[in-house]
Formats: sequence, C-alpha cells, structure tokens
Amino acid sequence: MSEDSKKLSSLERVELAARNLGLEISIKRMEQSTRTAEEAAKAVGCAVGQIVKSLVFVNADTHGLTLLLVSGAHNADTAYIAASYGIRLKRADIDRVRDETGFAIGGVGPIGHLVELPVFIDESLLAYDQVWCAAGRPDSIFACNPTLLAEKIAAKIIRIKAS
Repeated sequence: MSEDSKKLSSLERVELAARNLGLEISIKRMEQSTRTAEEAAKAVGCAVGQIVKSLVFVNADTHGLTLLLVSGAHNADTAYIAASYGIRLKRADIDRVRDETGFAIGGVGPIGHLVELPVFIDESLLAYDQVWCAAGRPDSIFACNPTLLAEKIAAKIIRIKAS
C-alpha cells in the first residue's frame, strides 16, 4: 500500500482496495453494530453463515500475520488447520493487528490492509452467491461474491474446521 493510501480512513482504504482489485462494492454504514457475525447478520437480514469474519493470526513459523476469512457460522479450528495444512497459527495481539492492518478488531476487512497478508478462505463461504464483509469499521459492511473475492485477493481455499 502506498504512503498516500496509508493516510486514508479505513473506509476509504477499503473502497480504494476494491477499486484497485476491480471489485464493485457499496459500503453500508449501519445504525447498529456489525462487530460480531450475529450482529452483522441481523443488521443486513442474512444467514450468519454469509458473514465473513476476518480473523488475524500470527503464523508461528514465519511470525508474520495471516488472515483467515471464516464463515460467521464457524470458528477457526487452528489445531485442524495445523494438522491439515501445516499452518500453525496463534492469536495476534490487538495492537499488532491495528498497527499492521490499519483496522481495529471488529472492523478488519478482507481488503485494504496496510501490509500484504497471506489469506485463507473458508470453503463454506463459496456456497453463497453473496457474503457480507467488514469494511474497516465495526458499523460498516459490504456485500460481494465470495468466489470473486477469493480470486481477486489470491486467497487459498481451505476447510476451516474438522467435519
């Protein structure tokens, strides 16, 4: 991300990233919180599974941040991910998440981060025509096609939890 884009608000960074990726989005600012998957689903009137949780972890091997895009209906099973994909993840410090992504917890989007992150997407999200993602603030969201999103951000498709 350029120095100029680092000066943008979190919403502006998401809009700019979408434009640069060729994703047509419309950010909605909600009157109620969209911080949790349940709150976001209620706010937009969709299934909890259509909410994209952007979870930031530290890769235990590289010490870099890693982004998991997880269905609101799931929790990331890090033991399963380690056993299945060899990716050992541990929780990231909230200050580090804010410093490196530019977003506060509850508003981390799948795009518009201050640094590039490896991204993994929950395969169950691809069953939907439309999903809802955080747009840089805990009260802002946007809809998109999950398959197109995964393609545009080069997300690796994985199973997030054991069956």
